[in-house]
This record gives sequence, structure tokens and C-alpha cells, in this order.
Amino acid sequence: MMKGMKVISLQSPKLLGALFIMLCAFPATTVTAEPALSDADAIPHVGKRARESFVDYLYADPYKAYAIGPGGAWAWQEAKSSSEEATRAAIEYCERYSQQKCVPYAVNDKLVFDRENWPKLWGPYLSKTQAAQVPLGNKVGQRFYDLAFKDEKGKRKTISDLRGKVVFVHFWGSWCPACMIEFPSLVRLQNQINQELGQQVELVILQAREPFSESLRWAKKNGFENVRLYDSGAKSLSDTEMLLADGKRIPDREIAKTFPTSFVLDKNGVVVFYHSGPVNNWLEYVDFFRDAALGS
Repeated sequence: MMKGMKVISLQSPKLLGALFIMLCAFPATTVTAEPALSDADAIPHVGKRARESFVDYLYADPYKAYAIGPGGAWAWQEAKSSSEEATRAAIEYCERYSQQKCVPYAVNDKLVFDRENWPKLWGPYLSKTQAAQVPLGNKVGQRFYDLAFKDEKGKRKTISDLRGKVVFVHFWGSWCPACMIEFPSLVRLQNQINQELGQQVELVILQAREPFSESLRWAKKNGFENVRLYDSGAKSLSDTEMLLADGKRIPDREIAKTFPTSFVLDKNGVVVFYHSGPVNNWLEYVDFFRDAALGS
């Protein structure tokens, strides 16, 4: 030990107190690193096929671009005359097979994905006046059909009763294998929505082509008795129509071409998201619901 050096023990109450004050004054911060370009698993919403295709994209010829859209849409283009042309072509091709907006994920060998604005792609949202002027339908940008249904106690409700809330409408059946596989993801979504967004978002889960009693029985048998289900009015596998608020009926295939099918409606009943088939991880959409609840 050098002469004159003073040793301070870490057991010293004064030193421990000083360290505690410093830690409180300068709390640790967590920095979330951007994923590597080569990390295909970091691409949001897309499935296995898209991730495998992204590996091919990494070895493609420049100029190239890879685009994605909410719900799992994706496309890429290569060997274009410029980065701008590649980006434009990838987005156009991506949107050709999706009702959602697509955005660039990678351009050439650079990750350009805008994570901050990604959950805003359901917008911009229409005003109440604008919403009243759009046609009825099940496509993005149209005002959704005013379906009538009942809760578990038999109380009648309609889609229009839920104006002022973001509404998630989901069609399923316990006879549908894909629906059953997806169901745990729906439960996680409902739990997260209830925790974060409370009364701002309503989940309307409607059975198709089976009695409501069968849906409830399947849910209870599989541990989903706490999930709020609604009765579409379907009575059997041959019952292929849904009831509208005005008493008319509409073929279920005019609404949902396959089961499961999901729609998200803004606060004025306009479709902002549509997805045919199961979704692996509905929790990836919580930020989108939050943006719709705040922005519409």
C-alpha cells in the first residue's frame, strides 16, 4: 500500500448511504438495441414463409427493397435501377395482396423500418361526418355491417351500440381447427386490452355455424370460461346467415370468406384492419389498438 493512501471499507454506512443516493439520482437506463439486418425473426407480423424469403432477399442483387404491412403482408423486389424504384415496387407489390398500407423494412443492405410509426398504419382515422358518407361493407375504409348479437345473459346488442369505442370483431367456431389453435392468442389479447385500454376497446367474439351453447361448452372445457363471448344467433352448422340490427339477414360468407376472420373498427365503425385466417400473436397488435383508441 502506498504511503498516505486511505482505504474506505464498502461496509461503511456513510459510503453505502452515498452510493444509495447516487443510484437514486442516476437510475439505470435500458437501451433497446435495433435488431441486426440478418435477424429475420425480428420482422413483425410475418410468418415463416416471409422470414425464409427474407434470407433470399439478403443475397439478392441491388438495387433491392423489402416491404411489410400489418397483418403479415410482405414483398420484395431486386435488380432495379435505383433504391427509390426498388422501394416503390416492393410497396406496390406488397399492397397488391393486402388492404393494409405497406412500408419499407429494408432497402439494399440497410434496415430502414420505422418502429415508432408502425402502429399508426391503421390511420388516419375518419371523422364521424366522413364515416357516415362511406359505403357499408367489410373492406378497409368501409363502414362495417351493423350486426345484432346477444351477450351471455341474452341482452341484445348491435355494432352501432358500440360507437365511441374501437371494436374488434372476430368470427370463429369450435368446429374449426384453426380457430381453436388461435384461441389462446385471443385470450392473451383480451387480457392485455382489458388491462391497458379498459373501456376504450370492445372485443366482440362471435361464433359461426354452431349454437352458442356449444361455443360456451368448448370454452369452459378448455379453460377459457373467463373469455367474454357473444352469441351471433347461429343455431347449427347449416345456419349460414348473420342477423343485422334492422332485422334483415346477411350470408356469413359475405362478411367472412373463411374462419377465423377478424376485423378492427375505429370509433365510428369504419374498418381499419381485416385479417382472414388465424393470427399467431395478437399481442403484436396492442400498440395498434392503443393508437386507434387515442387517434380515432
